[in-house]
Amino acid sequence: MDLPKTEGAAPQAAPKDATAALVLADGTVFWGKGIGALRMSVGEVCFNTSMTGYQEIITDPSYAGQIITFTFPHIGNVGANAEDIETISPAARGVVLRLDITDPANWRATRKLDEWLRANNLPGITGVDTRQLTRRIRDLGAPTGVIVHAAQGKIDIAAAIKEAKAWPGLEGMDLAKEVSTRQTYGWDETQWELGKGYGKLDKPKHHVVAMDFGAKRNILRCLASAGCKVTVVPANASFDDIMRHKPDGVFLANGPGDPAATGEYAVPVIKQVVDSGMPTFGICLGHQMLALALGGKTEKMDRGHRGANHPVKDLTTGKVEITSQNHGFCVLPETLPKNVEVTHVSLFDGCNEGLRMTDKPVFSVQYHPEASPGPEDSHYLFDRFVEMIEKNKKKG
Repeated sequence: MDLPKTEGAAPQAAPKDATAALVLADGTVFWGKGIGALRMSVGEVCFNTSMTGYQEIITDPSYAGQIITFTFPHIGNVGANAEDIETISPAARGVVLRLDITDPANWRATRKLDEWLRANNLPGITGVDTRQLTRRIRDLGAPTGVIVHAAQGKIDIAAAIKEAKAWPGLEGMDLAKEVSTRQTYGWDETQWELGKGYGKLDKPKHHVVAMDFGAKRNILRCLASAGCKVTVVPANASFDDIMRHKPDGVFLANGPGDPAATGEYAVPVIKQVVDSGMPTFGICLGHQMLALALGGKTEKMDRGHRGANHPVKDLTTGKVEITSQNHGFCVLPETLPKNVEVTHVSLFDGCNEGLRMTDKPVFSVQYHPEASPGPEDSHYLFDRFVEMIEKNKKKG
């Protein structure tokens, strides 16, 4: 049975069986049943349209500072495991679900999603009219909100509204520094295979240095599966830090927050990488900061792109790919210089989804081609990066 929501500054008292609330900065309250950790958490409320891969979504570092509303109602029904994660410590602020979590019905499950959320100190709420909430975000933009999970249902709505209003929002916020590695490390784990699990790269053909702005593990695995030994460096690594590893290529990882904020220290380094002629591949936040390094601009989107069903057209081939996306900022293509061309566009709203330099081996895409979760239409981009590396090696 649906639990009621209220709108305005003076919400009604909580229903008897409510143990959680999602409280928006404008005073809108969605009552429900609490799951996960018993705590209050504040962030930007967004929605994700994926039908599968909720564990990968929740552990994607690009969700730092965000409360995730799932439009698909059956979240948690396949349980959770230790393999389908993109980072050890999830950076998301919480989850909003339509239906109660059922018992796991998947042979790979090792625990219930509710237990996994508690173990990772993530609060959540079920029983929310996620369609209504999604329409609100669609029409009015992503609001700041607070999830409160209290075992006895004692929730101070006024305090939650105050907390939501006080949160500064993602614009101008550098979140990469919160999710990036602090130390350089090597990566040689390859993609998961049924009956085998994750593999190991024994004979690397190339060496790639990855700037970690919030890198997903499956992106690193795709690079390894393409024959690349990967050295991961912190987001604030210098050009000299990168080049001392003698890389064949540089990868600019995905990540959360405002690209202009992270770009204050990362963009000058990316400029040096590009100017050196090093083959360079960027994804998501890496795409946005590459655009900044090339002279372009970015802006905050009203609602962002989040889901595994986003159609993108590759302008170089005419092919349409169904992609996995998670971003709240976008590149303004009209600000790019003449030696940079747009390669991909969103068929939802025409938003920029990719670019490449015409005079250097440099390209990037806004979406997540590793397909975790989501379709594998865009795996070819890792091969394209490797081809650039091989061509550059022959030239040198």
